[in-house]
Amino acid sequence: MSSVAVDNALALGGRRALERLLEVPEDQWFERKSARIAPKDLARPLVAFANAEGGVIAIGFSDGKIEGVIPKAINDIRQAAIDHMNPPVRMRVHELEADGVTIVLLDVAPGELVHETKAGDCYVRIGDESRKVSFRERQELEYDRGSIPFDGTPAPISELDDARVEEFRQLLGSSSAELALRARNLLTIDGSPTVASYLLFSDHPQTVYPNAYVRVVKYLGDKRGEGAGQMVEAGSDVRLEGPLPDQIDAAASEIDRLMPTRRALGADGKFANVPMIPRSAWLEGLVNAVTHRSYSLAGDHIRVEIFSNRIEIASPGRFPGVINVDDPLSIHRHARNPRIARVLADLDITQELGEGIRRIVQEMRRIGLADPIYEQGPNYVRLTLMASDALPAELSKDLPRSSKIILDAMRLAGQGLGTGELEKLTGLARPTVLRHLRSLQELGVVTWQGNSVNDPRASWNLA
Repeated sequence: MSSVAVDNALALGGRRALERLLEVPEDQWFERKSARIAPKDLARPLVAFANAEGGVIAIGFSDGKIEGVIPKAINDIRQAAIDHMNPPVRMRVHELEADGVTIVLLDVAPGELVHETKAGDCYVRIGDESRKVSFRERQELEYDRGSIPFDGTPAPISELDDARVEEFRQLLGSSSAELALRARNLLTIDGSPTVASYLLFSDHPQTVYPNAYVRVVKYLGDKRGEGAGQMVEAGSDVRLEGPLPDQIDAAASEIDRLMPTRRALGADGKFANVPMIPRSAWLEGLVNAVTHRSYSLAGDHIRVEIFSNRIEIASPGRFPGVINVDDPLSIHRHARNPRIARVLADLDITQELGEGIRRIVQEMRRIGLADPIYEQGPNYVRLTLMASDALPAELSKDLPRSSKIILDAMRLAGQGLGTGELEKLTGLARPTVLRHLRSLQELGVVTWQGNSVNDPRASWNLA
């Protein structure tokens, strides 16, 4: 994970720091650039980082080598954020020198507004790419911008847990707790803790934000029931408080304990009891809820409800802008709480690619379950993960194992595949693949698209 690796590299100092920065992989929060880059070309990564959760651009590396930045170019680099984008990006500039070589580090803070280049192009950092966004995607970004994100505002109480902050300082390799917090924009200009730092590092943030907790409930059947008829299982209504990392750990343990199992065909060809919903899918949903919920909304909390046939995860706050909840893969990255998101990644709780919804879809498809269902109310988003097969039961129960393997490969790919691609992915012989594809086509489960039987671009798609 580069976010922590960059901090640890800088703590080494001297030539070792430069060599370590050369090895750190580029990702959501780190990118290397050549010293020969034109200042105007820095606008794209600077805008992308500012429109996401911030990050570091290291200038002076090229083709796997340390090249350094010449002195007369450094001032132009410092001015890039002012000269080549609107509004200017907030960043700290550091010069790291060793053996007569200077590397320039641009430490970009999360933006308070949506940033664009002078040409009017808007980018956002997703994984190791600075990706240009469409007009609609830009509207989504602007939906929650226009003021400092709530997690960057001052917390009413300044008390943090010294032991937790010290662990974080050691993780980053910072020389002081203050520098560690400032490295992640967790302090205001005057040094006061932000809402993010209080939620992450105070002993009991519910003192100030009483609804900042996760509640896990298990029901006896597939309905909640009402009043005296509520179907809550005894001892299965648990409230998890404390700082956000502790909430996630505790909630995950409770869900593990309460999750029903189902009979499923394993990789060894035998049926076994497995969790009703794959852990990787519901854990991603839980982490997304804690990371991206609206902490400014009082009166509601995150609810994880476990039924006999599904799990539902509801969190306060809406998706940004106008989105199509019927198409989960069209819901684009948006960090409502950029500081919280980055620290949870530092702590290895969230992953770095920022495509959590896509991972949930892939995990559900991988084992043949129905796609996740998102719904949005006036002040909440709910994710439902069903334990039902992606195919109707009457079809699924009679499908040969090879047909199921082919369908799993197609679901996981999420796109049309040629016969040869399916042959490689499944390990099945080509005649076997074709025979099962034609059977699935007759059942209306898959479709074939191509101009002729010899069309090299022909593909099989899920119906």
